[in-house]
Amino acid sequence: MLKTPELAMPITNEVTTVCNGKREVWTNYEEAKTYFLGLMMSTDGEEHERAECVYIQLMHGLDECSDED
Repeated sequence: MLKTPELAMPITNEVTTVCNGKREVWTNYEEAKTYFLGLMMSTDGEEHERAECVYIQLMHGLDECSDED
C-alpha cells in the first residue's frame, strides 16, 4: 500500500490549465487555485461551471486541469 495518496499534491509547483479553450501554464499552484476560485465566485452559468471544473481538479492536486470532459 502506498504511503502517499495517488491524488497528493504534486512535487512540482507547476500546473497547466485549460479553460474555455485558453491553455495556461502556472508556475505557482496556489496562484492558479486562487485565480479559479475567484473566477468561479464572480461568474455564473457556463463560465462558472468551467471554472468550477478546473478548480476541483486543482484541489485534487492534478498537474493538468481542464474544463473538458
